[in-house]
Amino acid sequence: MKYLLKYSILLGFLFLSSHLFAQQHAETTADKEEVSFIVKGSVVESDTRKPITNVQISVNGGAYTTTNLSGDFRIQVKKGDELTIAHKDIKTVFYTIKDDERITVEVKPTTEVDEAVYKRKVSLKPFNSVIDSAQVYLKKDAEKSILFITEALAQSNSTNQNAEAYEVLADVYMQWKQYDLAISNYKISLQNNRLNEVVLKLAKAYYKNKDYQESLQTYQSIKESSLSNYQKTEYYEGLGDVYTKIIQLDTAISNYKKGLSIAEKHLIKPKITDLNSKIGEAYNASGKLNEANSYFENALDLAAQENKKRAVEEKVKVADFQNDNMAYENEIQLRKEAIEEISELETDTLMDNETALTLQKQNYKIGNAYYQQQDYKNAIPYLEKSIEEADNKEDLLVKKDAVRKLSETYRDAGNYTEALETYKTYQETVDALYAKMEQEITQAARFNKSIAEKQNRITSLESDRALTQTNYQLTIEQSKRQKLIIYSLFGGVLLLLIVAYVMYKYIKQQKLANNLLALKSLRSQMNPHFIFNALNSVNSFIASNDERTANRYLSDFSQLMRAVLENSEQDFIPLQKEIELLELYTQLEHFRFKDKFDYSINVAENVAVNQFQIPPMLLQPYIENAVWHGLRYKEEKGKLEISINQNSKDEITIAIIDDGIGREKSKALKTENQKKQNSKGMNNIKKRVAILNEMYKDKVDVFIDNYQAQGDQGTKVVVTLKKD
Repeated sequence: MKYLLKYSILLGFLFLSSHLFAQQHAETTADKEEVSFIVKGSVVESDTRKPITNVQISVNGGAYTTTNLSGDFRIQVKKGDELTIAHKDIKTVFYTIKDDERITVEVKPTTEVDEAVYKRKVSLKPFNSVIDSAQVYLKKDAEKSILFITEALAQSNSTNQNAEAYEVLADVYMQWKQYDLAISNYKISLQNNRLNEVVLKLAKAYYKNKDYQESLQTYQSIKESSLSNYQKTEYYEGLGDVYTKIIQLDTAISNYKKGLSIAEKHLIKPKITDLNSKIGEAYNASGKLNEANSYFENALDLAAQENKKRAVEEKVKVADFQNDNMAYENEIQLRKEAIEEISELETDTLMDNETALTLQKQNYKIGNAYYQQQDYKNAIPYLEKSIEEADNKEDLLVKKDAVRKLSETYRDAGNYTEALETYKTYQETVDALYAKMEQEITQAARFNKSIAEKQNRITSLESDRALTQTNYQLTIEQSKRQKLIIYSLFGGVLLLLIVAYVMYKYIKQQKLANNLLALKSLRSQMNPHFIFNALNSVNSFIASNDERTANRYLSDFSQLMRAVLENSEQDFIPLQKEIELLELYTQLEHFRFKDKFDYSINVAENVAVNQFQIPPMLLQPYIENAVWHGLRYKEEKGKLEISINQNSKDEITIAIIDDGIGREKSKALKTENQKKQNSKGMNNIKKRVAILNEMYKDKVDVFIDNYQAQGDQGTKVVVTLKKD
């Protein structure tokens, strides 16, 4: 379990570190792109620092807002936009945006001075200075950013400042993929000050956390008329994203089109491109390929007008669309163009391995497209290029996929020697990938622990602030001492309960992630183990110069291997598919040992095979043990029987019975070296069953016993499977 926990933590760390890497390199090219951001500021009287309310703040791009009671404002802009600050009592001020630092407008009434004094600067107030520092480190160093937020909360003296601090804290967690913590802190921010921008962020955080109903309800709680034009575009885009995830594609398309209409009307160019692309994806998912193709073409043309990186991103996305619809020639052409553009981009900035814009990924996908067309001659060079680029970039994930696809290409092309050698390279790559992951587990664990400690420190700080305020009130109003103490204790208990609930939910999510990673890891071990044993069978035929038999066996084996690999990513598959795999596998074993046993597979008529799900490759190791360790050593011809019966509406049993030599005799025949080694297949099955039962409440039960008391005892394995 400790081993599985390490891998789960590692995946989270890899995801976070790769995202940080991408953000750092994105900053090096930010000056070349039109990036929208929120600028915050305030309008105050220069002498008294008194806030001025209802000052009109507008942008030449169309965004508009006014200052609140505290004189503060925030507005969506991009570099180069011109701000217009207007009010009846001050002279209109114009300012061109240069970056995203806080701005302060200091003015005097027009009756006292002819010109308004406008100064752009980071506010000298401690809170604003510290919160700005937190935003600077938001994308670079999560721990340092949280430390600044902690300091800002300690200096906060208003609900508006509390709201801003918790909003920035939630932004940090969103940046680093800690979506449950982001949700909690956005909610706290909204309790202090309800802003549409923060509500939109909360809805997006729910969406990222896969809480789609909560996300939808949050979007629907927003009054559309109170949103700016940019926020309306984000609002409809967010609704479209949620409806896409819950497979309400017509509604998703409708909302995307509403957002697109607003973006086109107010010239919000990046959103126009994004929404055309998302509408294309939604039409593709709903099977309307002509409409999808039209919007993808629009997105391609618009992206080409923005910048090189955005253009190649859209080109890759359209290539994926062509792949989905088996238009491989168009896909290949787009990916070849993308490779040339990616090569040019890499001269200016280094692409991290997480992004789709890498040479190794595009070469791999071109090779795969040629493979799908059975053009193995052209597929092989691109797959080899992908492997070479993956080696240069130390991208073991892509190398693993490319090497496996290259092995399949050699196999289908009839070059079985290269296929086998390449598959050995695939196994070595998988081992190297796991070794690399283990080296980074400690860092990932330390990062998560540090984040949790800092969140607890902030929670503790708020608790201390509450207690301090209570003590102050007690000194002023002695008559309310007992009541205030009770309220304080109640609040403390409630706060602890909330923290406990948040931690419980976080631990539960981590446990689920650990189990899913463990299952995936065990499946990835099962497939090489099974394929290696089967290839040994092919090798034995070749060794005995029985080439014709080997070719027949290899043909059937390739069909079985393809089916196994197709199911390898699934936790459960329909029982009907598993039965088909068992029939094919048992037929192959009988083909090799036909003089050793006969077999039968019996499915009772009352078994609803389409209504039950079963973990893939669950039964194969038991059949393999029956043949290789029981029936193979039997002196006379044995029998293998596989029977499937339905005991009740929600339960079936699968019995695997052989009349072989039995477990005790088989154990006695093993060499000393074999006795020291455990069966990988059986050990993996035990671990998988244990994890599945933990996740799905005793869904699978396995019972193993001797089949008969005398003679060759044989073995009986009974697998009980329950419906969800």
